[in-house]
Order: sequence, then C-alpha cells, then structure tokens
Amino acid sequence: FSSPFLGRTIQPSYSNFNRWYVAWICFASLYHLPSFQSMGVDMRMNLSLFLTIYFSSVLFIIAFHIVFIGLWYIGLVARMAGTRPGIWTIFQNCTVISIACCVFYSHCGNRAVHKSKSFGRNSDPNLLAFLENEKGTTWISNFLRMNELKDQICSSWFAPVGSASDYPLLSKWVIYGELVCSGSCAGPSDEISPLYSLWATFVGLYIANFVVERSTGWALTHPSTVLEDEKLKRQMKPDFLDMVPWYSGTSADLFKTAFDLMVSVTLFVGRFDMRMMQAAMKRTTDETQNDDLLYDYFNEREDLWFDFVADTGDGGNSSYTVARLLAQPSIQTIIGGSMHTLPRGNLLLIGGDLAYPNPSSFTYERRFFSPYEYALQPPPWYRAEHIALDKPEVPHGVSKMKDYDGPQCFIIPGNHDWFDGLHTFMRYVCHKSWLGGWFLPQKKSYFALQLPQGWWIFGLDLALHGDIDVYQFKFFAELCQNKIGENDSVIVMTHEPNWLLDWYWKETTGKNVSHLIQEYLNGRCKLRLAGDLHHFMRHSANQSDNPTSVQHLLVNGCGGAFLHPTHVFKNFEQFSGTTYGCKAAYPSYDDSSGIALGNILKFRKKNWQFDTIGGFIYFILVFSMFPQCNLGHILNEETWTGRLGSFSSTIWSALLYIFEHSYVSSVGSLTLLLASYSFVPSKLSRRKRAIIGGLHVLAHLTAALLLMLLLELGIEICIRNHLLATSGYHTLYDWYRSMESEHFPDPTGLRARLEEWTLGLYPACIKYLMSAFDVPEVMAVTRINICKNGMISLSRSVLMMYYTSVFIYFWIFSTPVVSLIFGSYLYICINWFHIHFDEAFSSLRIANYKSFTRFHIKKDGDLEIFTLAVDKVPKDWKLDPKWDAEERRPHHLSHHRKHPSKWRSASSPDPITSVRVVDHFTVARTRTSDPNTSW
Repeated sequence: FSSPFLGRTIQPSYSNFNRWYVAWICFASLYHLPSFQSMGVDMRMNLSLFLTIYFSSVLFIIAFHIVFIGLWYIGLVARMAGTRPGIWTIFQNCTVISIACCVFYSHCGNRAVHKSKSFGRNSDPNLLAFLENEKGTTWISNFLRMNELKDQICSSWFAPVGSASDYPLLSKWVIYGELVCSGSCAGPSDEISPLYSLWATFVGLYIANFVVERSTGWALTHPSTVLEDEKLKRQMKPDFLDMVPWYSGTSADLFKTAFDLMVSVTLFVGRFDMRMMQAAMKRTTDETQNDDLLYDYFNEREDLWFDFVADTGDGGNSSYTVARLLAQPSIQTIIGGSMHTLPRGNLLLIGGDLAYPNPSSFTYERRFFSPYEYALQPPPWYRAEHIALDKPEVPHGVSKMKDYDGPQCFIIPGNHDWFDGLHTFMRYVCHKSWLGGWFLPQKKSYFALQLPQGWWIFGLDLALHGDIDVYQFKFFAELCQNKIGENDSVIVMTHEPNWLLDWYWKETTGKNVSHLIQEYLNGRCKLRLAGDLHHFMRHSANQSDNPTSVQHLLVNGCGGAFLHPTHVFKNFEQFSGTTYGCKAAYPSYDDSSGIALGNILKFRKKNWQFDTIGGFIYFILVFSMFPQCNLGHILNEETWTGRLGSFSSTIWSALLYIFEHSYVSSVGSLTLLLASYSFVPSKLSRRKRAIIGGLHVLAHLTAALLLMLLLELGIEICIRNHLLATSGYHTLYDWYRSMESEHFPDPTGLRARLEEWTLGLYPACIKYLMSAFDVPEVMAVTRINICKNGMISLSRSVLMMYYTSVFIYFWIFSTPVVSLIFGSYLYICINWFHIHFDEAFSSLRIANYKSFTRFHIKKDGDLEIFTLAVDKVPKDWKLDPKWDAEERRPHHLSHHRKHPSKWRSASSPDPITSVRVVDHFTVARTRTSDPNTSW
C-alpha cells in the first residue's frame, strides 16, 4: 500500500496525487469519529473553516490578478505586470493562508472583547503556592503560565485591529468577532474579527509583494537570472527518459503501439513489403556488384575491431551507459587475471529495436539518437533536419570510404521498427549520415559486409514475418555462390534468435534463413548474432554433430531495453538437428530466477499507472454487489469463528449471485475470464490455459468480493454506532452554517449580499466543496434509502453520486491488492511454469545488467570475441570535467577525442571502471589444409 509514496522509481506527480487522495478520504472519514471531539479536537470546525477560507482566498486573489492584468493592458503599470503567476503558486499561497488562519482559530478563537480575566490571573494564590515548589519549576505551574502566555498573545499581539466604527468605509465589508463576556453582554460586538484581520493581512502581504516585484526595477533583472539558472541546470544534467511503462493504462504511446501493430500486421504482412520496394529500386541487376547492399572496403585491412549491440532505445540511463562504453577509445578490463586493452570498434552493428514502444520521430530522437549523440558527438556541420540524398556523404577531407578512419555503423530493423511499415527507420537510418559520431553509409534495411581475412557479415531484415523475403534471399544466395570463397567465414546477424524462440514456442520460423545457411553457406556460417531477447546467452555446437550447421549461437539484446530472464531457456539443446550446450548466460540462471521475485514486491512501485485500470476492473467486478443490505447475521455472531464462517458464506453467496442475477458484474467477470485465457501463452494446451486463466480470475474476483464486503461491513458498523447517516447529504455544510452564525457574527448582512451579487455562487461553491468531505455520509444515507425503498426509488443523479462515492474508497483499497495478485501471478508463471517471460520482466523495467559484444578479427584470421557487461546502471549523471576541458577544434571529429562522452556517472562505481568480461572465446578461421579445424 505504501509503495506509491516511497522511492525514486515512480513519478512524483502520482506520488503527490496519492498523498492528497489518501489525506482527503482520511479526513472525510475521521472527522465523523466522536473520539476526536472527546479529546477537545473538533475536526469539523477546522476542516470547514479551512475550505471556506481557501475558497475565499483563491477567489479574491484571482480577482486581483484579473484587475492587475487589466491595468497593465491599458498601460497604468509596468510592463512586467503582464507576467502571469503560476496557478499552483496561487493555490500554494492560499493553502498557507488557510492553514495559518485555522491554527490561529484553534488557539485564540474569534473573540473580539476579552472581558473576563485570564485563567492565570484569577487563579487562587493558595492553589498556585501549593503547585509551585521553592524554585517554581513544577510542570503544572509551567503549564498554567504557558496558558497565561497564550492568552496574552491572543489578546495583545493578535488583538483585533479595532471596531467597525473606527473604519466607517469598511463597516459593511468585514466579519465581526465573537463577544465573550463573564456575564451577560450588553449588545452585539462592534469589534472586527481577529481571524478576518489575520486573513486580510496575509492577502495584503501577497498583493503588496506581487505589485512590488512587477512594478519596479527589481522585476527587470531577476526573471532573466531565474531563466539562466534553469537553463544552466539543464546543461549540467541530461534529460533522459525513463524506462517504458508497459503496464500503463493511460499511456498514449502504448495505445499507438497497439494500433500501429494492428495496422502493420493487417497491411504489411503479405500485402505490402518495404523490402520489395527496396529491391525494385536497386541500380544494377548484378547482385554481387550492388553497392547499395554490399560494402567491401573493410577487407583491405589487416585486422578489424567491431562491436555488436541490440535493443537500444528504452530508458535513457541504460542506453547511454552502453553507448558511452561503445564510444570510449579503449576499455581496460581484466581477462584471465591480467589487464587487457580493448580498442573501440571501427564498426558498430546494431541488431534492431532501436526505440520503444513504437517507431516515431519522438522515440527515435529521445530514446535512440540522444544517448548516442551524448556519448559521441556528431561533427560540427551536422544538422538533425538534414536528409542524405546520395549516400555515403563522406566527411570533409575524405575522398573514399576506405580512407575514413572513424567508426561506422550498420543497423538492421527489429519488429518494433516495423510497426509503422519501416517508415521511421528509413528516414532516420537510411537517409541520415550520422548516429552521433558513428558514420552511417547504409542505404537499405539489409546489407552484406566484406571484412578482412575472409570474414563476412550478413545483416538480414526479418520484418514482422520472422523470415527474409525472396528478393533478399536472392541477393545473399548469389553472394554465396559468386563472391564468398570456400574457406571464408560468415556471421549471420538477425534481429530474432529463432533458435531459442522456436524451441520456446514449439514452432518453426525462418525457413528461408535456414535454407540459406544450410544449402548455400554449407558450413561457412560460423556464428549467428541476434537480439530481441534482452539478455546474453551463447550456445556452442558439439564437435561430433553435423559440420554444416552453425558453430555458435549468440544472443545479446542488452543494449538498453528492460531485462529478460535466462533461466526460462536453460533447457534449450537442439536446433536444426544439431546439439548445443550453453557456454555463458548473463545474468546467471540463479540471478534471473531471483530477479523475478520483484513482481511480488515491486510490481506496483514499478507500474504505478496500472492502478488506473486495476482499480476500475475490480470495481466493475463487484459493481452489482453494492449495497449489501443484509449483513446483520455477521455482526450478530457471538464468536469470531462464527463471524468468519458467516463472512465466508456471504462471499460465496455473492459469487453465485454475480453469475446468476447480476448484469454488469457478470459481464465484467466473463470478459476478464476471456482476457485472462487469451493472456496465457498459446504454447500451452487449451486445458492448461483454461485452468491457469480461471484460477487467475478467481483470485481477482475473490479479492474484489472480500474488499467489497469489508467496505460494506465498515459502513454498517458506523451506521449502527450512529457515526454515519445521522444528518443528510450536506452534513458538514449544514453544521458549519449553524456554527458560522453563532461564532462569526454578520450584523450588516455581508454574506447575504455576497450571495445575491454572485447569484448564489458564493454559498453553492463552498457547499459542494464541503460535500467532497461528506463522502462517507453520502454512502451511508443512500445505502439506507436503497435498502428500504430499492434502486428504483432514487434518481440517476443520486445513484451516480452513490456509486462515485463508493468507487472513491473502493479504489484506494483495491489498487494495492490487484497489483499484489497480478504480480504474484507473474512470479508463479515465470518461475514454476516458465511462461510469460516477456510480461513478467517488462513489468520490472530493470535498467541494470547491460552488455555488448566486441569482436576482433586478428591478423591470423581468427575471430576473438569478448562480451562486456555492466551490472549496475547509474541513475544520476553529471558533466564530465575532462570532456568539458578538452579542446574542440572546428573540423575536429569527436572520435579523435580522448574523452568523447559528455556525461559521467554522478555516483560510484562508474561503468567505465566496473565493466567486466562475462564471456570470452575464439572462433578459428577455416584453413585450406583442414576445413574442420575451426571446430
């Protein structure tokens, strides 16, 4: 229950909303309790007085601002008067004024004339002598002197400013004080209310401060300073986006993602394919000479370092952490007990899913381009709006691509990049020249790279089909036949690791890819790279198996997206007739299983937006159950065992009633049952899906009925003890009007004139504002009417008011329960049944456990592979003083800088020093003498 109020992982706006929401319903409940009145604390007076003063203050100050802006408009005050105040500033000031006035009234009241002497001065001197010792320091005497001091302060320091006769012009515009006499009073008080004086003083100070600030030279200098401070603050800290809230019921991005996915599946799968259009726009019919798809200028180098990363654009902190490591000139790390230096890759391969949750200009720029531009700045002449018409647009001073010594980047799209038909990907990747400081020569969504020492990279575009199209197949097949040598080695890069996903979902995908690898590469594919799954796993084939299969299968989708589990895939062994063994997994199986426990403990904290839809669903489930009129049998039981039994039987009866007689609740329950059945992965049998989905719904329905019955029992107990249903719908307002006429005299009829001039708006607004704190009374009174006369006896407006008041309390009780049950469901499914691996970990929004893979083609032709990982991602960043102090020349590219990244971690450990190698192995090149030595 307390999770929305604590921690840094939730939005402050929702945290504040919860605090105010709970404070509101607590006040609305507690002021009915007589225990506070017995202690001398009358919450009704403070609450009603606060609301009255607050509304009056807001109305008066807004009216002042309207008049002041009007004077500025006609030129009677300085130009800075046109600077409008923030509405929250007005609300905060009015809150402070109202609280101060309530505190004053609690201690001093509204007394105008103090004709009776104070307690301390009229006390019996013998009693005082008895209470005091020779030093006069007993606590009782101190208490009496404190009470005397309070009387002195109230009668002297906060005394009324005078009588109305002293201010004839104000006599009809003030509230008068209460006359306090030791005996009978001669007549009504003529003294101005001290509470009114205090309120007028505070409001006057606010007005005077506002006028002075905006009507003098002070205002001409200070605002610019404030703006500069805000601008400097933004420059000293990056404005990264948080991890995508996948369980938000209010996110427009997620609704857009669902719509884009529906359109993409309907329109682009099997009907229109951007890859076919790219093939139709090729410049030559000879696939092996197609420079739009084949890039061969790397092969002249003796060796080559290059990097692979995937699933990049989620949270800004995690994406920037990986991008910063990729941008460093070198990384120092310990391998096998000794320190090694791994230079930055000359080539960066990105395996898709560039931005979440959908491809758009906003998500690409803020979630993908922004972190990489902070890590390695683009050249000085770069413009974000520039469109590259004839790629590659080589940098200044470079005539050919083979002469460019800076890092380059090639990218394949993932399924999230295809949600808009590849439109955003084509615009931001194929028609731009820079990703930060990485040069983008790529022209199409798929490509082939010829690397040194006979190594090749195939970048395949699987779209939403999970497979390559025939035109793409034709290009790579002809390349295998005409360009790739018998002893060459190929790395096939796809977005989805179909070897793991096919095993998990018990299906077969990527038939064209498999045919290309087995029939055309025929043993030359040494390694397959993929992302999509946001973890790192490497499987290697047994040497005794088919030599035409792929030797290593590597998944690394830890480029910035939320973490995926590894323990779900620990039983994977077979792919394409070959047996594989897991050589490395990050995080480990045990760590992965333990992380899933966070669904029970942290689901609501990580997914606070889920409260909106979760509370609403629970209310729909029990909507037809309100009110419960026959609860006397539970309360009349003499033993707790009997009460528990009656309580349980009532829940069972309510459950049967839902499906036998109700409409709204039964439809809601059946809808939830169908949704829960569909939510269970299709890899299970229908019987198992029905059982798991049914138990899931039963848990939610039982919890909703339990909360409904507890709420109804609470109202029933309050009614029986005469705490509720004693007055009517406007209890607080009616009580306040009676107290107002007694303690706040108005002999001149000021309140009546205000009511007339505002056409009844003055008392009506306060009346309905106070009714917000009569929610328990509304529930109780309407409940009694329904139980006596039935629903049909009440109007729709009254019923709507009743169900709204019930929802207000039911929502705050149901939201922590629905999150707890749903989080427990995800934990049980992921750890016991190994299902919902995506849903159970996307809910945790884990930014930690990030990694990328660095490759080195050595001069002898072997491929050495390092996977580097960071366990903890920083949450706070600060400007790197070394980056800021380094000289920047006009045409100096950022990859030449010693410190290329703008931000560094504001806390320890820094990822550059904490990065470690979690996997290291070597793939030997195929030698002419022995084709099988690579195994």
